[in-house]
Amino acid sequence: MRYRSTIPLALFAGLLIFGLAACADDKPAAPAPKLDRKNFVEKITSFKLDENTKQTIDLAAKFEMVYVPGGEFMMGSAAKEVGRQPNEGPQHKVKVGGFWLGKCEITWDEYDLFWFDGGFLVANDERAKKFGPDAVTRPTNTFVDETYEHGRDGHPALCMTHHAAMVYCQWLRHKTGRAYRLPTEAEWEYAARGGKGDTAFFFGDDPKGLGEYAWFKDNSVDEENFPNKLKGCTHKVGTRKPNPFGLHDMYGNVAEWTLDQYDPKAYERFAENKLSLRPVTVPTDSKWSHVIRGGSWADSADRCRSAARRASDKTWQKWDPQEPQSIWWLTRMDVVGFRVALAEDEQPELVGLKPKVVKKSE
Repeated sequence: MRYRSTIPLALFAGLLIFGLAACADDKPAAPAPKLDRKNFVEKITSFKLDENTKQTIDLAAKFEMVYVPGGEFMMGSAAKEVGRQPNEGPQHKVKVGGFWLGKCEITWDEYDLFWFDGGFLVANDERAKKFGPDAVTRPTNTFVDETYEHGRDGHPALCMTHHAAMVYCQWLRHKTGRAYRLPTEAEWEYAARGGKGDTAFFFGDDPKGLGEYAWFKDNSVDEENFPNKLKGCTHKVGTRKPNPFGLHDMYGNVAEWTLDQYDPKAYERFAENKLSLRPVTVPTDSKWSHVIRGGSWADSADRCRSAARRASDKTWQKWDPQEPQSIWWLTRMDVVGFRVALAEDEQPELVGLKPKVVKKSE
């Protein structure tokens, strides 16, 4: 990052209002050009105000998107799979379209551009209210260390709510003109399997080789750099081997939000079809529950399987002292992060999808 010239506070406030007004709806002014079916690097910039010097600071980051060709697969786990949970079945045949998925999980380097973007008002600013629920605001500050003593530089951002991840994608749409969103459960599992069938992991059923591809309970302790995290910690993204699609950390490091609202009956409905085309349970205005995938630095191997899924619930915020509790941050759930997706041909029910959660008492 680097400093730019000082901006008078009155003008800076005007820029904030203009920035928010310009993004009060979710229609990017200049759509990005159509992409070729190959990997690409996205570069994003923003700026923030230094509260001490009153100068603006340029922020920049880049991330790689990996093209995943569409195809069919068996979603869920077989009854005989070791570690299987009831919500992983029945297995059902699914087809997904082509899409791009983040090569790595979103890091703090990228998330900070959203969190501190000087072109967008912070969510609790009184001036933001007049733009209504469609305004794209940025998260409030945390009342604790947002990293929970994990690494920051190059490490995955963590502990944000599903709503915050959704708004990040909405913000990213405005920055790039591309229709970024969270991956659906089906897209996520298809990508995690790497085109390698229906075994527990893309490399087979035996978890013995998991440490080559994942930071998980058995190998995530880093006493040299994080001596206070003797139960394990996150690691810099992309430091384990990629899967066959070229995606890193699909297993472990942080578990990842998917787009879907959790529905315990969804798999049963999908299984009634010979083939479910791009299935998704579209998120509602409910704060809970949504699906995370992939397991984390704190999870055993069985939680990192391709079919393993977990639903969020109110206990994930039980340590939040605020009333009403934050719609932006979880508390002590330092195992959750996300990566972004971009569909080659967006399915109709997801076109222009916006986050719908609002702050309210529960």
